[in-house]
Amino acid sequence: QVQLVETGGGLVQAGASLNLSCEASGPTFSTFNIGWFRQGLGKDHEFVSAITSSGWRTYVDDSVKGRFAISRDNFKMTAYLQMHSLKPEDTAVYYCAAGRNPNYSVNYHKRVTYDYWGQGTQVTVSS
Repeated sequence: QVQLVETGGGLVQAGASLNLSCEASGPTFSTFNIGWFRQGLGKDHEFVSAITSSGWRTYVDDSVKGRFAISRDNFKMTAYLQMHSLKPEDTAVYYCAAGRNPNYSVNYHKRVTYDYWGQGTQVTVSS
């Protein structure tokens, strides 16, 4: 089991950067794939980015490609989402999630792939 806590959200102007962190508790963080999702007001959860347990493979949604980057430090039991050139449409609650789905390369973008979720951190981008 793993517990996740997201930090780093805030209110910024368009074009700014933010770095989100997803800190995990529990000794098995390095065995979990990590995904970042977001949910805008009145919208469904949207896949943002994901990283395999080893960190060797990453996935990024087209909507944030070239602006967002995912990484992880298994020694610190923390995953990160670096966000640059933020746009008002990036405004949402951002969640990190952990899972061990064996078909991750196919299912990384699906919510059901992940078993554990954090509480989320609000990101607001003003125009």
